[in-house]
Parts: sequence; C-alpha cells; structure tokens
Amino acid sequence: MEGPPVALFDSLKAAKPFFLLAGPNVIESEEHVLKMAKHIKGITTKLGIPLVFKSSFDKANRTSSKSFRGPGLEEGLKILEKVKATYDLPVVTDVHESHQCEAVGRVADIIQIPAFLCRQTDLLVAAAKTGKIINIKKGQFCAPSVMANSAEKIRLAGNPNVMVCERGTMFGYNDLIVDPRNLEWLREVNCPVVADVTHALQQPAGRKLDGGGVASGGLRELIPCIARTSVAVGVDGIFMEVHDDPLNAPCDGPTQWPLRNLEELLEELLAIARATKGKEPFKIDLTPFQE
Repeated sequence: MEGPPVALFDSLKAAKPFFLLAGPNVIESEEHVLKMAKHIKGITTKLGIPLVFKSSFDKANRTSSKSFRGPGLEEGLKILEKVKATYDLPVVTDVHESHQCEAVGRVADIIQIPAFLCRQTDLLVAAAKTGKIINIKKGQFCAPSVMANSAEKIRLAGNPNVMVCERGTMFGYNDLIVDPRNLEWLREVNCPVVADVTHALQQPAGRKLDGGGVASGGLRELIPCIARTSVAVGVDGIFMEVHDDPLNAPCDGPTQWPLRNLEELLEELLAIARATKGKEPFKIDLTPFQE
C-alpha cells in the first residue's frame, strides 16, 4: 500500500468501508514496535482493512515532566523506517516543531499535527511543504469549523493531501466528550474525516501520581462505544492506539485498546459500517404528507 503521497491519499479516500491508523502511543523499543506492527498488520490484512501504522517518537506534550517521552527524533525515525521496510507498511507519526518536519517527511507517509497545535500556522506550513499527507487533529478547544481554516493553510502551502481528525472536546476540567455532530460538520472541510476513538476518551490531568503531580487518565471501556458511533456516522478512517499490555504501557495506558481484543472490535465495526448509510446524506422530504 505504500507509495507516493498522492497514490496513498487516493487509496485511503477510496477505502471501503474505512481505513485504520493504529499502533502503540509511543515507540518503546524497536522490538516492541516491530512486534505490534506484525500483529496489527496480520489482523487488518485478514479483515481487508487498509492500515497505516502509528507510533510517536516524542510525546512532547505530556502532562507531567516525569512521563515517558520516547526515543527522540533520530532514533525514532530509524525504527519507523524499519517498520516500513520489514512489513511494507505506510507510517504516521506526529510533529511538534517546524524544524522536525523535513526529517519526518523523509520517513513518514502521513504527518500528524497534534490537537493542541492545530492552529499553529508555521507548523502547518512546514508540514505541508514536505508534500506528505497531513492529518490535523481538531483541538479539544475548537469548533469543527476551525478545521476548515487549518486545512486551508495546508492547501495554500501547495499541498492538497489533508485529513482532519475528531478527538473530543473539553467538557469542564479533566474530561472530554465526543459530539457526533462534529463528524458530520467536519465533512465541510472537503477531505477525509478520521475519528480518534482512543484519545477522545482521555481524562486530561485526571489521574493523581504517587509522590505528587497528575497524569492523564481515560475510559478505555468506552472505546467500543465511540468507535461504533463513528463508524455508524460514516467516517472515512479510524485512529486507534493499540497495546499488547495496556496496564503497563509507559504512556497513555488508560486509553490504549488491548491488542488481544483488536480483531473482535474491528469485525464488529466492519459489520456496522456495511449496514449503515452514514456516508450518504439522508434525503429529507419536507413536502406535506398526503393520505
């Protein structure tokens, strides 16, 4: 499936019923990432779901300075390159600073813009200039209409290959909600719409740490609920962080889906997606009803 950005973008847009961006939250080691890529690819190949493997080389926006961040840019990109070569998979990873984009663009097939940074013009333009597909996560503080402006920054920089991703909206302190209407409204951006069904269930800074401080918690048990809803609405892609041992994951463990349950959940999502007409607008007839 890997290929030039336009070819990959076209194949993702044409994916029926949806494509999947999936992998562990952060690169823990080369061995772990290769293991995860092998098993996730095996499942998605069996089910016929186009896969883009996801993992981060640096979690720069962690709540706590004590949180695990990953191997860093240079080592992380080497590991992602090995995933591509070993399993013939496209990869997606995120950037946090403009100067990272050129190096990341030499490896990643999709560059992801974190939700906190979705309006950062210089970062968006630098990512766009790589020519790679850009997946912009909607800020937790943003209306879906804001994503039209963010996507336009990518396009004005000469790159038409853009996607937008719903990942929840702040609901008071330490909680997020997913408004399914956003999945409809994001279509007005005129690009593929992705639903992040794992980060959307974070409880930011909602978990107290031993010795003081806080970290993000989450509601893993509701991941199927948000995934089912998203697929029924008719999203183009699902973003899902997956881990073989979520209770011992060094980062975002509470919102990573267990690898052992991935196939079962995807099978259900496929069944929902094939039954729904969510990708097509409902034709509402407002003419007076006649007996």
